[in-house]
Amino acid sequence: MNAIIADTETNTMNGYPIEIAYANCAFDQGKLVIDQENAFDGFFSCPDPISLGAMAVHHILPSEIENKPLYSTFKLPEGITHIIGHNIDYDIRALQKCQQTIQVKGVCTLALSRMVWPELESHNLSAMYYHVMDDLVTAKRHLRGAHNAKADIYFTGVLLLAILEKLAIKDMNSLWLISEQARIPNIITFGKHRGTAIKELPSDYVAWLLKQPEVDPYLRKALENI
Repeated sequence: MNAIIADTETNTMNGYPIEIAYANCAFDQGKLVIDQENAFDGFFSCPDPISLGAMAVHHILPSEIENKPLYSTFKLPEGITHIIGHNIDYDIRALQKCQQTIQVKGVCTLALSRMVWPELESHNLSAMYYHVMDDLVTAKRHLRGAHNAKADIYFTGVLLLAILEKLAIKDMNSLWLISEQARIPNIITFGKHRGTAIKELPSDYVAWLLKQPEVDPYLRKALENI
């Protein structure tokens, strides 16, 4: 298997990964097989403290990582070409703190969820898990473990299978290509034009944004398209 569903929990926003979980997955005769039973879940120490905001989200205590291996000891399995996750860029950036030379294609279930179900008011992982589950009581019980990395890769896997069924995707390259398409935004999400369709942005604002060095690459594609 050369793809994984992955999730990280960090010591602060965009900080060091202190919990990393992943499950191998691959398409077999057009069906995605996820090896959840052998999923990896590890805790890691880091040089900075855990912020209160991060602790309130993932509930990882300083004592739980105190004697764990340093985050930089983590390495991805050999041969991984695709990493799948909800807002996957965040997790890839966290993993790059461990292993600077990660060369993978990211598949974002957040972007895919927004494309497949644009009418939903929320596309965070918990909301999407409720949406794709028929049994809401069971979903509620499962979600009590949300923001634990191992639990989140399970939720992402369930969501991913629903997306694949909806889009009739049967191979990894097609999944990556449609994820790339889904990640190109239609609406600006920040600044004085927040909420405006990108195609309706003033031309001088588009020109200004394109000159900014840190513009998200997918936003840049959207801007260049107009």
